[in-house]
Amino acid sequence: MSRKKALSIKDHPEQWVEERIKCFIAESESNRLALDGEVIYDEPLVGFARGDDPLFRRYKKVIGKFHYTPLEWVKLTLDEKAPPNLRARDLRVIAWVLPITKRTRKENRMQGKVTSRRWAHTRLYGEECNQGLRSYVVSILTEKGYVAVAPFQSSFFATLKDNRVGYASNWSERHVLYAAGLGTFGLSDGLITPKGKAMRCGSVITNLPVKPTQRLYQARGAYCLFFQEGTCTECARRCPVGAITEEGHDKNACRSFVHERMGRYIRQTFDIEIHACGLCQTGVPCEFEIPG
Repeated sequence: MSRKKALSIKDHPEQWVEERIKCFIAESESNRLALDGEVIYDEPLVGFARGDDPLFRRYKKVIGKFHYTPLEWVKLTLDEKAPPNLRARDLRVIAWVLPITKRTRKENRMQGKVTSRRWAHTRLYGEECNQGLRSYVVSILTEKGYVAVAPFQSSFFATLKDNRVGYASNWSERHVLYAAGLGTFGLSDGLITPKGKAMRCGSVITNLPVKPTQRLYQARGAYCLFFQEGTCTECARRCPVGAITEEGHDKNACRSFVHERMGRYIRQTFDIEIHACGLCQTGVPCEFEIPG
């Protein structure tokens, strides 16, 4: 505890933020499964990106014009409360990876056609924990006098069906993590992080002047064995509806299966309301690490 107290947000902003995110996940009761009381997520990874990183402008072409930049999110969400002279270069994006535990991954790895009970519960209650973390990060930064916005919780957040890219949101947290140096994309469109692809993620935009995390990659698929060596299509083999092929990820087929068939299965079998799958995130070389 003494080390935490010694940290100053002004002198050590990156460490200050990272410690608080890690402490929240370590201590929050929301990071526990009602099934058995075990934790949902292991220790998080945290990264940072500049608000004026060229990637955020590029995402308007890669994803769509509807994908807002960090500055647009702050102005939309805070409206008149946004600082009048705020610039993109004043902003930073805090991003995190929440690795799913070994036991949950193992249980889902054993599944062939449908998701496991622990994975379904993780998808539902783990995202509630993640939402709590977003709110917590916003609150501690606001209390310190900084601007803080969680796009995923904004009334402007939306998912839409685009003719070119299929289903997409106006703030893709996987793309945010890519910008923050936390991982690259795989054949399935999942993000492969140093803790693997079996994870959830989150983000908050702030004007706390944290140092951006160095991106140790150049290419979108730098951590994917298929893109780099053409040696792996395990995620495609794991998909029960053939939504992943060497041509990429069919978002429409994937979404239809997960939201309709899997949602109905989970409701009838586990008596909870959530859509989940995760089969392509487990039983693959990138499940819990960067493969190599």
